[in-house]
Amino acid sequence: MSVISRNAIHANCVRSLVKPSIMRGVQNRLVHTEKLSETENLALLNHQRNLRPSSPHFTIYQPQLTWYGSIANRVTGVGLSAGMYAFAIGYVSLPLANAGFDSAALIELAQSAPVWLKALIKAPVAAAFSYHSLNGIRHLLWDTGKFLTLKGAYQSGYAVIGLTAVSTIGLMLL
Repeated sequence: MSVISRNAIHANCVRSLVKPSIMRGVQNRLVHTEKLSETENLALLNHQRNLRPSSPHFTIYQPQLTWYGSIANRVTGVGLSAGMYAFAIGYVSLPLANAGFDSAALIELAQSAPVWLKALIKAPVAAAFSYHSLNGIRHLLWDTGKFLTLKGAYQSGYAVIGLTAVSTIGLMLL
């Protein structure tokens, strides 16, 4: 039996139990409504919108490795792209502006920099590159239908994190 027919039967049963003289004075609605002006309606709507959470993350859902991984993948991709474009634009435009910045000056700067400064620059670039590359491989594996279970998603996520650490250390040693 469908929900509609059950509700219709229930309504008919209720009508048959209530005397018709009582039903004449009662509205068909069970909820009292009130007509609002357009301004009042807009004010009520804005008040209700202010009470809603702006994002379900952190307020409703429990944090998961998969969405931390997704956020990290996007951040590393944007960071690597922005850094690459900034370096490329500087590498092309500064010699044209006679700023004394060319390939020889860049090599000299890299050779004369202290080891701690080189490590400070290389570490985040190596970590971002490693994570973004390995997580991209993980996504390609997902596209083939592998690691799509909850257990597989977590195993591949932890594998990406572990391999990122190993790969970052390897790249730092270069």
